[in-house]
Parts: sequence; structure tokens; C-alpha cells
Amino acid sequence: MAKDKNEANRALIDKIGDVEKEYNTTFSNTQKILLTTDGSITAILDVLYGKITLKTIDQHIEEADQPHAKLVNVPTGEKINFREVIMHKDGKPLIYAISHIPLSRCNDGICSDLIRADIPIGRILKNYDIESRREINEIYIEKPNDRLKEIFETDEDMLAREYVIINSDAILMWIKEVFPVSHFTQI
Repeated sequence: MAKDKNEANRALIDKIGDVEKEYNTTFSNTQKILLTTDGSITAILDVLYGKITLKTIDQHIEEADQPHAKLVNVPTGEKINFREVIMHKDGKPLIYAISHIPLSRCNDGICSDLIRADIPIGRILKNYDIESRREINEIYIEKPNDRLKEIFETDEDMLAREYVIINSDAILMWIKEVFPVSHFTQI
């Protein structure tokens, strides 16, 4: 297990190096931590800024189409919760995130908290003592879409990561988190 963990950590460090080289940039230590952590982003932001808040932009239940079913390893047509949020501090957007969560893998309490919205996923998992692990699938830089330009009031490139939260050997959630490349460079 320790060897697998060390290999996973080495792969993340290599991936960060590859993205830095591809875009001829160097990420701050804080950016590297936010992109590679296998813990809660919410907890890290709480340490950096004091308790952050969450604003839900959109949340609904939908039937998984083929691409989304593949992300969370469920059959096409299974009900998933789609959630789009902004983590912010005093109205300043810090991180934009979207998630896809198969309802069949959530207990009633988690589903209820998700639907109530405005509770970060990291806090939900902690509140219910959900034993889980995060596996980071991708780290990259992308051009912002219109939504991201509006949220962050910039058209600069965005740092992004995609990962899954696994509970009992099944994908509990797929999450993508995004922030402008100029964020978290001074901390």
C-alpha cells in the first residue's frame, strides 16, 4: 500500500511538472497543494482564509448519459445529482466546482445535505464520517468558458483538476475544480 501511495504521489508531482513545462510556467506551492491534495479542498481553503462559504449555481437530478455514466461508473440512465458551485470568501470567488454523484451510492442523509445545497462536499463527508479516498485523474490548464469568465471576471487561463471520491471500492463522486492561474500565487 505504501509503495502504491508513493507511486501515486510521484505521478502527481510528474504531472504538475509536465503541465508547468507545457505552459512554460511555475506554480506556487499553494497552487500545487490545491491541485494535488487527496484531502478536502474546503479544509485547505478554511486554513488559508478562515471558514469559506459555498454558493450553489445549479443543482438537479438527471439521468446519466454515456459520458457522465462513465465518469462515475454507473449504467447509462441511472440517476445522478449534478451540482455546480462556487467556493468563496466574502463574495470573492476562490474555486468553481462541478460534481456528478450517483444517488444509488448515497445514504439518505448525504442526499438530503446535497439537495439542501451550500454545504461543501468535504464537510458532508466529514459530517457523516464517510471513509473515502480521492484519486486525481487529471491536472491541466484550460481556456475559460463564458461561465468562468463571468464568475472570475477574467478571461485568463484556468487551472483545473478532475478526481473521484471512492467509498467501499465504488466511485461516490466525480468532481472538477477550477480556478484562474493568477489565484493562490501569493499565499
